[in-house]
Amino acid sequence: MIFADAFAWLLDAANWTGPKSIPVRIGIHLLYCLGAVVGASLIAVPLGLYVGHTGRGGLVLVGGSNALRALPTLGLVTFLYLIAGGGTVGVLIGLIVLAVPPILAGAYAGVQEVDRGVVDAARGMGMTGAQRLWRVEVPNALPLLVGGVRNATLQVVATASVAAYVGIETLGRPLIDGLRVLDYGQFVGGAILIALLAVALDLLLALAGRFVVPKGLRLSAQPRRRRKVAPVQVGGSTA
Repeated sequence: MIFADAFAWLLDAANWTGPKSIPVRIGIHLLYCLGAVVGASLIAVPLGLYVGHTGRGGLVLVGGSNALRALPTLGLVTFLYLIAGGGTVGVLIGLIVLAVPPILAGAYAGVQEVDRGVVDAARGMGMTGAQRLWRVEVPNALPLLVGGVRNATLQVVATASVAAYVGIETLGRPLIDGLRVLDYGQFVGGAILIALLAVALDLLLALAGRFVVPKGLRLSAQPRRRRKVAPVQVGGSTA
């Protein structure tokens, strides 16, 4: 019954037109997600690469990242919204703070997981530290780095819904309005839209990863298929 009401709400033409329509809210939701992921990447990627390359501050990095993960989402966004005096800046900063840990972890772990033999070989060829980082470590770290960006995107898509609590017309608005008037069809419909948006963005980033990550790394990450060995005839018997 609830899902029938949800699909009825989704198919209602009135919800697809006007300044507070579903397309407008999807666009606002996407803008906040894009701003948060890009802003977090500008902070987390250089920091993660530096710590992973130099090995300095790894313990502080992990501890700080875990501390950021423990921050309450709604409280942080609301607090920064009030500190910034309203508007979108506080909400965007809150989303950036929450998106930093997974990207930071992906960049740091990606560099740390690079085979030390490969790095030593590059050093033996006379490469400088910067050359080893950008020509050896970063290409090999891309799978984990892209995975960190994907995790951050999924988290931000879900978290951006709380921006509706401070009056921003994201996809969280149907959730709040549905709960306020006990319209569970609207509530579930909004949740379905958020889930579909998260899946669509994840698939898009997975496709982008296929072009960014070198083919050799993608093939090496796939499980190897065991080759079937044909039986050998030995002295009239099968071995």
